[in-house]
Amino acid sequence: MNREHQKARWIVRLAGNKFVIVTITGALLLQPLLGGAPHVGAAPADKPVTVASTASGPVVSKLSEDMLTAGAKIVKYQWKSTRSNKTVQSQVDVIEIDLTNPYVQLDVMTGKGNQFTTVQSVTGMAKETGAVAGVNGDYFNMNSEGVPMGAQISQGDLMSSPSQLEGMYAFGLTKDRVPVIDQYEFHGTVTAEDGAEFPLTGINKAAYTTEPNKDYSHANAMYIYTSAWKEIERPRASAASPVEVLVEDGVITQISDQGGFAMAVPENGYILRTHGQAANFVRDHLQVGQKLRADYGLKSKTTQAEVDPSSFQMMIGGHTILVENGQPSGYTRSTSSISGSSARARTAVGYSKDQKKAYILTVEKNDTSSGMTLKELQNFMVSIGVWKAVNLDGGGSTTMATRPLGEFDPKLTHLTEYGTQQRRVVNGLGVYTTAPQGELKGLAISGEKVLFVGQQATYAMKGYDTYYNPVDTSSLQPSWSAKDPLVTWNGQTLQAVKPGKTEITAKSGSAKASINVEVIGGAQIDRMAISTQAGALKEGAQISVPVTVTLKDGRVLTAPSGAMQWEFVGFQGSVSENTLTVSSVNPNASTGYAIARYDGFSTMLTLTGDSDMMWEDFENVNYPIQFNGSPSQVTGQATVEKGVPGRESSSVLRLKYDMTQGSGKMYAYAEFNGANGRDIPGTPSSMSIDVMGDGSLNWLRAELTDANGSAVYVDLAKYIDWTGWQTLEADLTQHNLSYPVKLKRIYPVNVEEGQDERALTGELAFDNIIFRTPISSDQLKLPRPVMQLKLNQKTVSIDGNNKKTDVAPIQLDGTTYVPIRMILDEFGGSSDWNAGTKGITVLRGNQMIELRVDQKEYIANGVRKTAEVSPIVRDGRTLVPLRLVSEQLGLKVTWEPESKSITIN
Repeated sequence: MNREHQKARWIVRLAGNKFVIVTITGALLLQPLLGGAPHVGAAPADKPVTVASTASGPVVSKLSEDMLTAGAKIVKYQWKSTRSNKTVQSQVDVIEIDLTNPYVQLDVMTGKGNQFTTVQSVTGMAKETGAVAGVNGDYFNMNSEGVPMGAQISQGDLMSSPSQLEGMYAFGLTKDRVPVIDQYEFHGTVTAEDGAEFPLTGINKAAYTTEPNKDYSHANAMYIYTSAWKEIERPRASAASPVEVLVEDGVITQISDQGGFAMAVPENGYILRTHGQAANFVRDHLQVGQKLRADYGLKSKTTQAEVDPSSFQMMIGGHTILVENGQPSGYTRSTSSISGSSARARTAVGYSKDQKKAYILTVEKNDTSSGMTLKELQNFMVSIGVWKAVNLDGGGSTTMATRPLGEFDPKLTHLTEYGTQQRRVVNGLGVYTTAPQGELKGLAISGEKVLFVGQQATYAMKGYDTYYNPVDTSSLQPSWSAKDPLVTWNGQTLQAVKPGKTEITAKSGSAKASINVEVIGGAQIDRMAISTQAGALKEGAQISVPVTVTLKDGRVLTAPSGAMQWEFVGFQGSVSENTLTVSSVNPNASTGYAIARYDGFSTMLTLTGDSDMMWEDFENVNYPIQFNGSPSQVTGQATVEKGVPGRESSSVLRLKYDMTQGSGKMYAYAEFNGANGRDIPGTPSSMSIDVMGDGSLNWLRAELTDANGSAVYVDLAKYIDWTGWQTLEADLTQHNLSYPVKLKRIYPVNVEEGQDERALTGELAFDNIIFRTPISSDQLKLPRPVMQLKLNQKTVSIDGNNKKTDVAPIQLDGTTYVPIRMILDEFGGSSDWNAGTKGITVLRGNQMIELRVDQKEYIANGVRKTAEVSPIVRDGRTLVPLRLVSEQLGLKVTWEPESKSITIN
């Protein structure tokens, strides 16, 4: 059988299958015809093992190593280096594939249902296809249908041809299990019954601009679309009206009029999409009922050798080469559009010198990992033994899912640039196993590894076989224990009772498994904050009160609702699922306090009767609101109108924007009161706003102008990653505002870094802008006397009137101490003494201070601080440092050395 007949047989098989489509994310070039830009762009080790170290270079340490399945393991590394004279560190997760193991397989995961024009998270694709691990794959145009820009082969079937772009490489694995990284081009021909031929340009491609010619990809061209393409339009929003040919079982069954078919591709055939000269070929040579033959394949741009896709197990497209011959390589195309010089999350794939090992890796970018530049990534890959590697889609798309040992489903391995949220992508690189069921090899424990005191957690014993695949252990009835008495047990559910580190062990007969668990203690906390800065003191009020904990080592954790002990002052209430509900307000209470306590640490939320101020609900706007774009090529509209979905009966501010003609950092402003801004009364500490998102992933900000004329930029959302309405909260206290202030404008920003990942057009809407103002002494009508007192004297002058006190102020080593109640009795506020902890809680206005006898550390509004001196006990009375407490409460202290007197006002 000749080669062309072999190709024809392969094509028929291809037409009958569903196909996996690879996607390319990352900026390659602008596509004005499409209205957007393409998105290119074993057991844990006892202690870290340093695998690379130099006197001045990065240090790479292996943190852990765990099996995923026979022939595949995940190795976690910590990378430390210096960037801009600052020490930085990143976590890198590497899946190592032993290509000599016959049971481990690599393949491409594609969208939903194994089809193009659908997108799905990496975890979703891994679960759907039964992968034990996976990462995001090819680059794709986020404003297009959702198909890869590069070549994609799955099980020998070519599902997507490489786009005509320069310097774009692909990773493949032959059926002989040899890894290959190369640059490919597509070639193909259709042959009519009369012998006439016409070249094929590609298979299952979205529209794009070719390189270097800058031509519209589908003009005067013929493309094949298979049932792997789900949408009924081929491609979407095409600027060129096509003539289409439906071929079923090798026979032409329909030829469309101008405009194509409004139908999906049947599984037993394909559709030829033609335009211009290709459409003329159809008119001149093709008729319904005739046979049509299609032959196509790939060619290596490096060797010019033809490549039979059926010889490959899989292939997935990527971007530039990163490593060549075990050394960092030159880039094969510009990396500016994929933020190559910026520290971002990254994804890459490579192989070893002996071609027996493949490496699939992600670099994390989150609160504990700084990401990497491409140059840093290159050097890291070389340090762990990578011989050749190609860059896959990165940034917000970077995601890894892995199946923990003993588990049946993969889970998100690490936080993405969006936290736990995963971007939906067009394809991914999956790791699969074909191993048979083996005998039980070992056990593992699944469950939380970091807990808070009071938190409950359920653990399970999981089993794995000789191939490291999960085994059903539901028949096992393990007993549970902990090495240290930090937890109590109820069956397989524990409750953390003391801070520290312990080892949890499960036993069933002779079977045994353990896991290390850390219980966070108050001594580890540097600060604790309630997300909401102020609340309304009224019956029935509900306030969101999630508590964020920042540890001394830099970790940021969200404390579970059940771990907090809540204390209410001035009202009665309850907290459930991070929501505070005010059930009743105490008589004559003008201020309330919700105090969250955790293992000796505390923070506080202040509630007042009128803290919320509706600044604008857009129902009666009597000042101008206008659109302004920067640069000037950014266009749009800012209008107040009704009928917006979700707020049909009320007026909202609607902002439409188009950034497709702009460049660099781009802004679309909705400006209040012209460009002057509109006054905000009072001294607000936070704001909330209802926002209808557009899923654009743009950055949303507000700009204020303070009393000094300074511009103050407030982040409302780092990523607009939702659609529909959502209420956003913003803390203003961190900006050191000089009051009064104005709200000048609200706007989305599309910054240059990762710009290819965000939409250039969109529509937002805004409603119910509320500012919350903290209580002040004037509002609370707190007393404002002038107090004068002298050392060692029990007579105190209040506004010139003398009063007797039980205890006189004293001075030790230059520090004046007073009983705190003497201050609070005159200036307002309250204090509470805890005999068990020897702690004092002081409340005044919107301030809370927690002090302890003989301890210099104290907590002020949820922040751990250190004073020069500590509270003391004298004659059975607790005395506090006067200046420390008074100034923390907003009082001014003056010392007069001649008379040894103190004035407080």
